[in-house]
This record gives sequence, C-alpha cells and structure tokens, in this order.
Amino acid sequence: MNQKVLQTLEYEKVKQELLPFIQTAQGEKLVAALQPSSSFDEVSEWLQETAEAAMVERLHGGLSLPNLEDIEEQARRLQIEASLNGSEIVALAKVLQATAAIAHFFERIQEDDLKGSLPRLQAKVEQLILLLELTKKVQETVDDQGRVLDSASSALASFRRQMAGKEAAIRERLANYTRGKSARYLSETIVTKRADRYVLPVKVEYRHQVPGIVHDQSQSGQTYYIEPQAVVELANDLSEVRVLALAEEDRVLSELSVLLAEHEEDLRQNAAVLGQLDFINAKARLAKAQNAMAPELSKEKAVALHQAWHPLIGEAKSVKNDISLGEDFETLIITGPNTGGKTITIKTLGLLQLLAQSGLFITVGRPSTVTVFDDIFADIGDEQSIEQNLSTFSSHMENIKGILEKTNENSLVIFDELGAGTDPSEGAALAMAILDKTKALGARTIATTHYPELKLYGNERPGTENASMVFDVETLKPTYQLLIGVPGQSNALAIAARLGFDQAVLADAKTMVNPEDQQLNDMIKDLVEQRQAVKAERAQLNADQEAAKVAKEKLDEEQLKLEKDQAKVMLDAKRKANELVSKTRNEAEKLIKEIRSERLNGGSSAQKLSEQDLQKQKQAIAALQQSDKLEKNKVLQKAKRVKELHAGDEVLVSSYNQQGTLVKKHKNGQWEVQMGILKMLVDEDDLTKTEATAKAQQEKKKRQKVAKTAARSGNTGRVQAKLDLRGVRYEAALTDLDRYLDSVVLANLSSVEIIHGKGSGALRQGVTQFLRSDRRVKEFHFASANAGGDGATIVTLK
Repeated sequence: MNQKVLQTLEYEKVKQELLPFIQTAQGEKLVAALQPSSSFDEVSEWLQETAEAAMVERLHGGLSLPNLEDIEEQARRLQIEASLNGSEIVALAKVLQATAAIAHFFERIQEDDLKGSLPRLQAKVEQLILLLELTKKVQETVDDQGRVLDSASSALASFRRQMAGKEAAIRERLANYTRGKSARYLSETIVTKRADRYVLPVKVEYRHQVPGIVHDQSQSGQTYYIEPQAVVELANDLSEVRVLALAEEDRVLSELSVLLAEHEEDLRQNAAVLGQLDFINAKARLAKAQNAMAPELSKEKAVALHQAWHPLIGEAKSVKNDISLGEDFETLIITGPNTGGKTITIKTLGLLQLLAQSGLFITVGRPSTVTVFDDIFADIGDEQSIEQNLSTFSSHMENIKGILEKTNENSLVIFDELGAGTDPSEGAALAMAILDKTKALGARTIATTHYPELKLYGNERPGTENASMVFDVETLKPTYQLLIGVPGQSNALAIAARLGFDQAVLADAKTMVNPEDQQLNDMIKDLVEQRQAVKAERAQLNADQEAAKVAKEKLDEEQLKLEKDQAKVMLDAKRKANELVSKTRNEAEKLIKEIRSERLNGGSSAQKLSEQDLQKQKQAIAALQQSDKLEKNKVLQKAKRVKELHAGDEVLVSSYNQQGTLVKKHKNGQWEVQMGILKMLVDEDDLTKTEATAKAQQEKKKRQKVAKTAARSGNTGRVQAKLDLRGVRYEAALTDLDRYLDSVVLANLSSVEIIHGKGSGALRQGVTQFLRSDRRVKEFHFASANAGGDGATIVTLK
C-alpha cells in the first residue's frame, strides 16, 4: 500500500487510538508496524482474529495482561551468559507469570462456553511454552521490586537475621544518646545514617563530648554526623555481614540467570505471542469503544457501507451515510455545495477500506461489505508545492499522472474536486477524460466535482452513477446526507433569494443562465422531491409492516395458547370417556364370556348370537376408545414440532439475536451452532427454528405421511397371517394382539404367526400368558429354529 494515501486519509491517527488499549512493549511494536494488507486470505484471518477477541471481550471482559516491557535487552544479556540484576529478572518474571495466566484463562473459558469458538486465538495460545518450574523458582527468588527474597537461600536468610540483630543492637546503644543528659549535645534527638553507617547529629561545639568517627557535616557547618566509638565495632561487624549477604544475593541471581538463559528462546517466543494477543485484544477493545462492526469480505471488488461514519469524528457528531461502489457501478460522481460533506464522505470510504484491510472493525451502523484492493490512491486537498514551484492545479495533475501510471483493475481511486483550479470547460473535459481512463484500467473510482458537465457524464456513461450531498435551501445549511442516484442541484440563486437579494437582480441573473442548465436543475430538484417522498412512504410502509408483523406474532401466540387450552380440555374429556369405555368393556367381556360359556354348553343363547356377532359387539365397544396419544393431537404435536431440532436446521440464537446453523448436539444437551465465521455452544432453550426451516420440515413430514398412506392402501381389506410386535410397548402390544385375534377370527384364519422377538423376554412371556388364557386359541408353540425360534410363536385358532 502506498504511503501517501495513508497520510492523506489520516490512517496513522486511527492507529494511535489503539495505543491506550496496549499493555505490552511488543504490542506497541505491532501497532507501529501495522499496515493494510493486499492479501485476501491475510485480511480474512486478521478480521476473524479480531472477531474472536471481540467475543472474549463481550463474554469475559477481554484478556487481562500486565504491563510488559521489552525483554530484548535481557534476552541478549542471557544469550552472552551475563548475570541479570533483580529488576531485569522482574521483567522476565512478568512474562512467565503472564504466560501461565493467559494459558489458564483460555483453558477456563474453553471449558465454560467457548469450546471450539476461538480457533485462531487458541492456536496462538498453544504457541506459549509453559515453564511452571522456572516460574515458581523465580517467584521464590525475587519479589515484584526485584529484591532477593529470604526464601531464595538459607545462607542469605541467616545473614539477614544477623544483620537485623546487629542493627537492633546499634540502634539500642545510640538511643541512649537521644535520652538524658547526652541529648543536649545533639541538634536533633534522632538516629540517622551516612554512608551505610549509623550516626548522631552532634552540635559542633560538643564535638569532643561524643567521641567517634565523623562521617559528614551539615551545609551550615553547625552539625557533625558522628558514629560514636561505642558502636564502631558493632557497625564493622554489620558491614562484614552485609558484604556476605550481598555476595550471596549475587550468587543467587547468577544461578537464576543461568536457569533463565536455558530458556532464553522460550522467553522471547512467549513475549512475542503475548504481544500478538495484546495487539488483537486492543483491536477488539477499540472496536467496542468506537461501536464498530466486523465487515463482510467480498471477492468481487464491491464495497457497500451502511450507515457509515468517519472514525476520527465519532459517532455522536457524524451524519451516517450509505456508500456503495463496485456492485452496480464502478464509478461514483458526487456533486454538491462547498462544506456539504463531499470530501469527508470519500475520505470515510477510503479510510474504512484501509482499516478493514488492516484487520480492524469499521464504523458502520449495519452489516456492511468491503473488499481487498491491491492499492488505494487518493488525490485530496491542496497539493500546492512551493518547493517545486507548482501551482495547485499543476500539483494535482502531477499527482494524478502518477496515480494513473500505477492503477489497475484491483485499485481504488479517490479524486476530490477533479479538474478544479483551471478553466471550467477545460477542467470538465480533463476530468471526464481522467474518469474514462480509470474506467478503462478497471479501477473502482469515486470523485467529487462542481462541474455540471460531469452530472450529464454520470447519467450517460455505463457503469457510472451520480450522487449528491443534500442541501436544505430552507435553512441554508447542508444536511451532510449522501443521495446516490441523483446529481446535486445548483442552489446559488435559491440561496440568494433566501438571503433577500433584490428580485430584479435575481431575475436578471436567471436570464443569463443557460436554459439547458436550468432545465437540468429543475429536473434534479424534481427527482430529489420524488425520492424524498418515496423514502418517506417506504419508511411508513416499513413501520406499518413491522407493526403488522408484531400484531400477527401476538395473534399467533394467543391462537396457539387457545388451541393448547382446547386440546388439553379435549384430552381430559377423552381420558374420562376412556375410563367409562374401559369399565363398559370389562363388563361386556364378562358378559361375552358368559354367553360363550352358555353357548358351548348348549344354552339357549347359542341360537341367538353367533361368534361373529359377539366379535362385532366387542369391536363396537373398542371403537369407543379415544386416543390421547400425542400423534393424534395436532395442536400439541405442532407445539412439540416448534422445539424439535436437528443438525443442519437454520435457527435464531435469542441471546445474540443472530441466525446460525446447527452443527451437532453435545452430550451436555447444548448445540454447536455455526454463526458466520464463529462456532459456539448454545443451550437448547436459547434456540428457535427459523420459519423457513419449520415449513421445510412440515412439508417433509406431509410427504412421508402421504407415502405411508399409499403403502397401506394396497393392504386394506385383507388380514395378514403375521403380527409383528417388536418395538411395541408391553401394554400396547397385548392390546394389539387382542384386536388382531378378533380380526383373525372374523377372517376365518386357522393359523397365524406372532413375532415378539427375543430381547429381555418380557414381551415373549406376556404373549405366552395371554395366549394361554384366551378361549379363541386352540394351541400355540414357538417357531422352528430356522424360522425365528423362540422369537416368534405359531398360534392355531379354534
């Protein structure tokens, strides 16, 4: 990316806004080295890293890193086997501690709710080398200020105990001078130190009253700092122990330096990885501060920014605009009044494109699309050069000449006031020729201008579109709103009229205006009014549609609730009816058994009722049974289908208000959801199937039902000589068996096969007991070994 455009579009100023969020020296280096990339894959990787860090920021408050200084000097000293001092070791200790903390943090959040959702950050964390033993050793050796701890060495601890004892003895002896008669010899009744020796501030006139060694004198010359002879020997002993303690500290630091030197490369790598994580974390935190959004990447060289604003102006002070280029047109010409916002609009497009190609989120209010250009060129502002003796126009032309030499089909070209600074007719002609050239080169171009000729150019040239910055003639103020599709109208006469110019002067001016220009201006004014009317009508329609949608959702919810209530009432009624039917059925069974018994014994009812009559009565009673199963209850079945989820379903994640696709269900009951470039684990209660998915599944079930019905239609009217009870629950299986035997008797079949499977044997035993007590059965036995064995029973009927 050429450096001139970075300066023109103030790219460095946005980079500086990253620094408050940086915690490490390595992260600062990465900010300083940050440049837009022209590699699509690299830009995509950077943006996804920022997206993962933004997720960590949103859910867990981001990465917590200490202030880490540059350890390059310490690492270099370790490389040459030098011994480090305490403060140098502290810098390395912070890297060791931060490495362990970050590794533990990622392990925890992966276990919580982000497992598999942070592949890029996790890959960087896995590059960290955990040196737990070394970390523990460093923590036991030095404190946060680099002071060697007593726990570092038993000898050091002993020396320091001796030092403390000797210092206490010295202070105790010196304290005697600060009390009683000796106190009058002192300027102040205190014990102080000079050159690591304990001394007393003695008045100069009493110098010989306190025999000892003079170590210093006050600036006024009125006080001597004397070490009394009584403590000299103790002080000498203290100095000797202090020397031994210092030597022991040096030995401890030297040994620790040797251990650190063994891991010098690991320390460098950890510092580099922590710097990368810090840099990515800073990008996420800047996005949060700016309320910026992750852009989508297009390979089609199309840019579509929705509700975009300039990041250096800020969201609160900016007017948000929709800016597009490269999809329906390759060249956009913006016209409008001075200070109307043309320049800031084209700068916003160029800067947001640079930021996206740097892996930064962009300041837009709605999802937007950017692309990856090989280079971006801009000719903006006053290019006058005193040093080169160039006028503004000449300097612009020199700059544009260089741009055209480097432009290709993968370039974005930005022109501000193209062709300005010379004769209007020649400037307009030159501007059109330059635009024709950039179009021939295949570049995406956006330009601002005042020339009316370029309005016609934008209307006539294919792949070229007009746009304008709206100006409110009533208030005489620009609105800073970009209007694509409509060229800007000339407002000079309207403004003059609003300011109270003499009508005669205005009338005279109007006669001098080119009629074609006036017609164009009137046409533009009419287009603007029509567009504003359509915009207002569309906004009203959207509001009405949204209100109707909310009302429909509320009505559907109330209707579903009502249907559920009705279904529950019906279900209760059916259950009560079934209880009555069951009671009646038991009584009927008892009566039928008595009639059969009487008929078999030659009773009078034998002539009145045949076996077929008895079976018909039994079936009529059974038909009274009401189904309370869920598959027979359409309302409850519908309610259940709403929550049925399968891999591949399109769903709405309520907590994020984002759509995603179900990947698979985990053992803990959570679903893995693919949302754009991210995968997350989400609770099932947080998921709702989209309307399209629900309709597709409903249509599928309808087709399956039709297929099953068609398959069954060929078997109606004929009783099979085989009943398969495998997979049927125990009670339901015996009920089916009872009904089946009724049907078999009516069909006059003499022998049938009951398939119950082997399984646990419960169903087989139940079938056997049922057949043994049923009067319709003559005999039964298990099937032959090659026909199912004890998994099937052959029944012979009476």
